[in-house]
Amino acid sequence: MKKVSGFTLVELLIVIVIIGLLGSLVAPQMFGKIGSSKQSTAKAQMQMFETALDTYYLDVGEYPKSLQSLKSSNARGWDGPYIKKDVPLDPWGNPYQLTVPGPNGENYEISSFGKDGQQGGDDENQDIKVSG
Repeated sequence: MKKVSGFTLVELLIVIVIIGLLGSLVAPQMFGKIGSSKQSTAKAQMQMFETALDTYYLDVGEYPKSLQSLKSSNARGWDGPYIKKDVPLDPWGNPYQLTVPGPNGENYEISSFGKDGQQGGDDENQDIKVSG
């Protein structure tokens, strides 16, 4: 008589319960990191824009009125494109805002309104701004 080997239903249910418990403990911590990583991505993209804006300024003598001018422009002295691809949306799918001159006397301000896409907010909805 052959002995059949394998797992019993009880053993499988125990393993499934253990996996479920581990998932319920780990998943909230992992999903909490998504918001902060999107904010870090937005900051990194804005720093890339800063470099491109400063190079544009060196060539043209003034800052552009929109980020799209970094990709193509008819401005005198323009020697771009200053970014390789089209201007990306922020990590939440909203366009970045460029204000020239910046509101506090800076040359410019680049901003993202965060997850909610509106000015103000806390946590993931917090505005992210870079000035140059």
